Amino acid sequence: MADTGDFEGTPIDESGDVSMTADTPIVEIGGAAPATEEEAGVDDTALPFQEEAIDDVPPRTTYIDYLKSPVIGLLVGQGDEQALLTAHQGLLITSPWFKEACDKFSSDLSERRIDLVDEDLDAVGCFLEFLYTGDYFPRKIPGSRDLERDPTTPLVDETGDQLLKHARVYTLADTLSLPVLKSLASSKIHCVNSTAKGEIAYARYVYANTQKDDTTIRAPVANFWATRSHTLRSEAEDEFRSICLEFPQFGYDVLTRVLDDKLKREKNEKLHPTPGGSSRKRARGI
Repeated sequence: MADTGDFEGTPIDESGDVSMTADTPIVEIGGAAPATEEEAGVDDTALPFQEEAIDDVPPRTTYIDYLKSPVIGLLVGQGDEQALLTAHQGLLITSPWFKEACDKFSSDLSERRIDLVDEDLDAVGCFLEFLYTGDYFPRKIPGSRDLERDPTTPLVDETGDQLLKHARVYTLADTLSLPVLKSLASSKIHCVNSTAKGEIAYARYVYANTQKDDTTIRAPVANFWATRSHTLRSEAEDEFRSICLEFPQFGYDVLTRVLDDKLKREKNEKLHPTPGGSSRKRARGI
């Protein structure tokens, strides 16, 4: 029940609302309000608070401002896959890498071009789509772990192409220092339904193009194979052997996680032994 003691002596109308009259004192939280503007220290010459705040806010960069910025040519890829793309400088420089590149252009330069011949054309296309729309195809379906259906791709990624698409966007975003795009690409990787051979192709790319200390997509690759190697290896044994020889770090990472899991199980068995002990014995070597 509310305490109404503070309103004693204050007129209340029939509806139960407090009625304010000329004699009703105005009380602020924390103490009584000053009786006059002079006591309150009001300066008639000062600007209103709202006007001061508006003056301090920097002008907002509109989408039209981006489109008014110079157009940059991007020469992407090599050979038959090479293409000249274009994008507005105002959007490109949201990437620190592109900002540094664009800062080298002189103000009177009529044609501006940046070469990206070592980059994947589709990955750069996804990057530009992200710059202009905030996402890239296929988008994630809200409330699920599924991606938009692409009728040109199979439901199950048997070759690893779908995984590689997002992995290439991830490594490009890493180069361009765009953590939001990196996170987006990583989240889409987990939405792809793949096979053992597809996973091997993806693992090979990840170990060839990411740093050893990468914990976002590289570490999960080793964890994935450590927990499923007993079944996945049988489906792609030749490919598994090949990647272990090509990237010894991959084999070491997988083995380390397998041994770590084994030690955890043994430690747990010691802490929680089976009642009556176990009758199983280690098989003797021959």
